[in-house]
Amino acid sequence: MALFSKLFLHLFFACLIISISPLHAQVQRYTFEKGLMGSPFKLVFYTSSDSIAQVAADRAFKRVEELNEIMSDYRDGSEINRLSATSGSGQWVPVSKDLFDILAVSQDISAKTAGVFDATLGPVVQMWRHATRKGIFPPEEEIRDALARTGYIKLKMDKKTRSIMLTQKGMRLDIGGLGKGYAAEEAIKELKKLGITSAMMDAGGKIVLTNPPPGTQGWNINVSNGSDSLKAMQLSNVALATSGPTYRFMEYKGVRYSHIVDPKTGIGLLFHVRTTVISPDGTVADALATAFSVAGIEKSKKYLKRFKGSKVWLVEKQGNRVAEWNMLD
Repeated sequence: MALFSKLFLHLFFACLIISISPLHAQVQRYTFEKGLMGSPFKLVFYTSSDSIAQVAADRAFKRVEELNEIMSDYRDGSEINRLSATSGSGQWVPVSKDLFDILAVSQDISAKTAGVFDATLGPVVQMWRHATRKGIFPPEEEIRDALARTGYIKLKMDKKTRSIMLTQKGMRLDIGGLGKGYAAEEAIKELKKLGITSAMMDAGGKIVLTNPPPGTQGWNINVSNGSDSLKAMQLSNVALATSGPTYRFMEYKGVRYSHIVDPKTGIGLLFHVRTTVISPDGTVADALATAFSVAGIEKSKKYLKRFKGSKVWLVEKQGNRVAEWNMLD
């Protein structure tokens, strides 16, 4: 009987150790950082071992690098630049699933926001990059010429053949307004394939969150209005993106122009301060942060009805007047 009792106790404790070890292992937190797409990418997640964590981070960052090869308009040989080079040829060009998918999201948002978000704004963006480097303001004729080669309705998509046609010569695509949000979503998918369910990817301010860290109500996120107001939130299973000219702008003759360009005027925004969008999807959050910055408060309130589950904190400043729309309270 004593022998039986000892065996029973050994078996009991063995089973107890087996049952609690995985739970204990899940509380390990891992953080990885890497410069990608011209921004710092920070990956935080919880998993059971150093080896799994390293594999997860490697796969996530590799996925972002793959997407950069497809979507970067800075790289001459990228898929998106090769597609732009076919503009005006009258050809339907088969593209990768990633490029087709992100352009489909872009076109949907363009249609729902009356074109204030536009992936065909490449000629204007290129013009302003050059102007910023030279410290000059583009002449009106150059702005008009660049604008004439834009317009989301000039981009045609064929879902059956997964093909794109750019109908006017001189068009150039630029999906910088939603590329990082898309990349963050795709990186998180790589983690989910490995069974990692609690993770955060911060792609240069475009953040995708999954389940809360173990034992918490959510991820601690601080959001600023661009001046003196800061909001602390606990969030999970959502995405958020913030857009503002805090660090990226052009100043000419005492006037500060945002890096965010209005597709209707071809000129950087003058009055925008900061826009934060929380949405169910990182690609949408990223694009809406730009779109609502351009549209402004009143129009954005109308457009928001077309994007279920999204919330906005938008601040505009014109002279001494500050207008604020805050749905995050």
